[in-house]
Amino acid sequence: MDFGYTLLCEQTPPKQLITDLVEAEEAGFGYSVISDHYFPWLEDQGHSAYAWSVLGALAQATHRIPLMTFVTCPIMRYHPAVVAQKAATMGVLSDGRFTLGLGAGENLNEHVVGRGWPSVDVRHEMFGEAVEIIRELFGGGYVNYRGRHFSVDSAKLYDLPDEPVRIGMAAYGPRAGRLAARYADVLISDQPVGDVVSLFDIEGGGGKPVYGQIPVAYGQDYEECKQRAHRVWKFSAPSWKVMAELPGPVNFEAATKTVRPEDVAQNVPCGNNVNDYLEAVQQWADAGFTHISFCQSGAEHQKDFRTWAEMELLPALRERFG
Repeated sequence: MDFGYTLLCEQTPPKQLITDLVEAEEAGFGYSVISDHYFPWLEDQGHSAYAWSVLGALAQATHRIPLMTFVTCPIMRYHPAVVAQKAATMGVLSDGRFTLGLGAGENLNEHVVGRGWPSVDVRHEMFGEAVEIIRELFGGGYVNYRGRHFSVDSAKLYDLPDEPVRIGMAAYGPRAGRLAARYADVLISDQPVGDVVSLFDIEGGGGKPVYGQIPVAYGQDYEECKQRAHRVWKFSAPSWKVMAELPGPVNFEAATKTVRPEDVAQNVPCGNNVNDYLEAVQQWADAGFTHISFCQSGAEHQKDFRTWAEMELLPALRERFG
């Protein structure tokens, strides 16, 4: 397994994101992922920088660590032809270290362009068309496309990396899993559920990397960590079907007002017990995941987590999982 570092734009100022990843690379993390939001999930998170500006800076500030969006929605806020151009440029700037992670998005971020929020079936149709367009543009020629949801008129990318940018696709159910098996180089999922991974393998994705993410709240005081995890991660308590539909941070606050710190701590390792983190990763390993990134809670607690990870967590993970 490989172990990565998550940059959560919703909780960290943009300049700190750069410093965080420079130091995460030095600490020995194997790759990085970055969220791509317009809004934070919760008002208390307090930030939401434009991920693609940060990515350009990261490509120049780091040297070896792979970079990946986790994830970009190419169906509303961004047209897929523009996503393809951004991703190809990142491939060049990073010397081939960039992977384009894609997902069908949430109302939270996509409603800002004033086009409404389609049904889940329509979003999947749009997602499939968007990935087709991006794939074609990565080929380097002129692209004309007429789909049900998107059109492209004689588009061509002039700056392409030596090798096409890898595409990762987020999948949380059978339909998205089949779509990912058809188009993706990488499967992404936010739950350690083996069914999606198995379907991905059966439908043609066998042998390809599978990426997941574990939210954590590292610190010396377990109770403080538990409270911090609650502040940052309570938004994730509702099901994904609910999360995809809510339009703003205030709605996530209302939907999670009964979520308790102990509820969040059931799914978020808290404190400094390495074994708790190893057991959390084991669930993902058992489900077939090959890559796990850690998302530390709280911008002001990133450096402490990196130091501990370099000295204790990463060595323990490599000893257990290889």
